[in-house]
Amino acid sequence: MSTSSSPPLLIVITGPTATGKTGVAVELAKRFNTSILSADSRQFYKEMSIGTAKPTQDEMEGIPHYFIGFLSIKEKYDVGQFEKDALHRLNKIFQSNDTAIAVGGSGLFIKAVTEGLDPLPRVDPSIREELNALYANYGIDSLQEELREKDPAYYKQVDLSNPHRLIRALEVMRGTGTPFSAYRKGHQQPRSFNVLKLGISLARNILYDRINKRVDKMVENGLLEEVKQLQDCQQYQALQTVGYRELFDYLNGKLDLETAVQLIKTHTRQYAKRQLTWFRREEDIHWFKPSAIEEMMSTIDKYKKW
Repeated sequence: MSTSSSPPLLIVITGPTATGKTGVAVELAKRFNTSILSADSRQFYKEMSIGTAKPTQDEMEGIPHYFIGFLSIKEKYDVGQFEKDALHRLNKIFQSNDTAIAVGGSGLFIKAVTEGLDPLPRVDPSIREELNALYANYGIDSLQEELREKDPAYYKQVDLSNPHRLIRALEVMRGTGTPFSAYRKGHQQPRSFNVLKLGISLARNILYDRINKRVDKMVENGLLEEVKQLQDCQQYQALQTVGYRELFDYLNGKLDLETAVQLIKTHTRQYAKRQLTWFRREEDIHWFKPSAIEEMMSTIDKYKKW
């Protein structure tokens, strides 16, 4: 455990996709000689690298990273299990270091580590089967429309491109007759460590330009080939995500390649906008440009002294 009398500190680096969170996390981890936990749920899967902007060994700069490429897309894994695994890993890190870094843009997974999740009621498994069939037969639009009608509050928060999240919300509502948002009361669970959240942000025009260029770079680096290798697995939940779904549509003859690539850019920009909406509601995030490392260090030092 830390030799300090105060609790250890988890520094969370968050914000929209393509803002440079990985580089910031690595730089801070070097300053504190500590490890990084990924809270980016898309980077959990070993088969998905290019399309999730998974950091390379060079980008990691020798810093230990956890929860990157540790699962197969065929394995079931949810945010509740991540909460348990991440807390276990943090306890190990804090045995020898009073600081750890978590990085990612998946707001729900960050919340799971820092605050815990509200318990949800059990529902009849047949309801999920019905919703899976609805999704398979009529697409994600059908899930989005039902959620918009039944729970407009959660509709404005959820990642609308993630069918797993939509189905989870809808199965609870169908099973209980209560909006999913009613179960998200936000009762914070006690943690043995302090949390400091640093948000990485860019002007919208700069962010969107970075997203467009990053998608082009992904295609150049072999994204289509990565998706082709996964074509026989496209039914798995992990692959129902931006960058993969559009190229599956191309490979299945529903789109031409140019349109598919443009849709990846559009959907990624929309995802970044939803991420920013989520994080802007959190009043405890300190916002910085990705280059402002010294300002971040100053904020961290002040927090530790306080």
